[in-house]
Amino acid sequence: MDDLPPSPAQVPHRLLTDPVFVRALRERDFTVVFAMAHDVGISFNRIAEACALKAERVSQIARGTTAVTALTTVERIAGGLRIPGALLGLAAQPWEDTAVLSTEPDHGEDPMKRRNLLRGALAAGLTAPALAALTAARTDVDQTLSPDTPQDLADLEAAAESYGYGYHGQAPTRVLADLVTDFTTLRPLLTVPQPAPVRARLCRTAGQMAGMTAIVLHDLGSRRESRAWFGTAARAAAESGDGQLHAWVLAREAMVPLNYGAPKAAAGLADRARLAAGTRPTAAAVLAAAVAARSYALNHQSEQARAALTAADALMARLPESERSDTWLTYGEQKHHVHLSHAFTTLGDTRRARESQARALELSAPTSTMTRTLLNIDAAACSHHDGDTEQACRRTVDALTGLPDGYRTGLVRRRALDLYEAIPAQHHRERAVRELRDVVAG
Repeated sequence: MDDLPPSPAQVPHRLLTDPVFVRALRERDFTVVFAMAHDVGISFNRIAEACALKAERVSQIARGTTAVTALTTVERIAGGLRIPGALLGLAAQPWEDTAVLSTEPDHGEDPMKRRNLLRGALAAGLTAPALAALTAARTDVDQTLSPDTPQDLADLEAAAESYGYGYHGQAPTRVLADLVTDFTTLRPLLTVPQPAPVRARLCRTAGQMAGMTAIVLHDLGSRRESRAWFGTAARAAAESGDGQLHAWVLAREAMVPLNYGAPKAAAGLADRARLAAGTRPTAAAVLAAAVAARSYALNHQSEQARAALTAADALMARLPESERSDTWLTYGEQKHHVHLSHAFTTLGDTRRARESQARALELSAPTSTMTRTLLNIDAAACSHHDGDTEQACRRTVDALTGLPDGYRTGLVRRRALDLYEAIPAQHHRERAVRELRDVVAG
């Protein structure tokens, strides 16, 4: 190997064995490559210098606003970052030491190392490298949902059940890292031919895990990623033959447009979920009716909203005890009142909304941070509807500032922003309203 001077932007060896980085190199996704190099301390200016590119061009590539297509540019990047040619589909470079550099990560199938890798990537939030890691995990399994499958599913099914209990005071990104790590262990099982009943159980578990991953991404405000994971969950649910799981996925997916400003689209998904769930009293059927009621309320269809609320209450009254536990996959009384709180708040029925808020808070564990915050924001919206905008703003500010940093984003911020936008413009100069605006903006 030639005795070349070190590059000012040479990537550390650990990146060259990072499965996310290796995948990005193979796909020539330099947005992820540059972002991950930057995350380990290599500035964009150093990348530009080493690769003979303009700093502005490097910045555009890192932001994803321009792509690298020219082979000569790919070669300059390989040389500047000291990336082995094989990883980019190029010939070996003279400075390469093939004895120490491997194109296969040594921890690709090690769940603990993969879990730590995901936790590290997600520690800074939903950055480009973190989203790339999530996409890689999802597509690895998604592409296998058609042949046949595994052995003992008990551990995976137990893991899916345990994730259903929610955050339990953990940061959403930590739960996300653990969920996706366990989800990826499904891939080798999905590639092995199995009897149909075993395949169905495996696909059901994949659908549950993908759906719960989508829920966390929704809570973090990553709508596009959430919808993609719901798509994978729907495919897995359909292949499993579990109609109630499919209905649950559709109902949970409806909450993405519901909570982010598209109630008409939410109502369409909720209606599909109600059709898939049928008329039996199941967790999916109650959830679908409750989400439909909220969607109709936001879409100013009061009559349809109240009809859906009546249907949800009727189904809830007949729901078997086995489906009433407080998890993401079932439908307990606490969850029912959370949905009723938002529906009645939106309809302006503050008396019934407050009744549901009080009951939901009574049933919510102290660690249910996000749920309790959303209920407090609903209560604040009721105060605004009843004419006390100042109290509404102060209560929302208290709810937001009392949150850990990992929670003050996504859905919580969106609900607080909805309240701010509902306040008439002539009140926007008032102190309490300005404080709410500043907290939401921050």
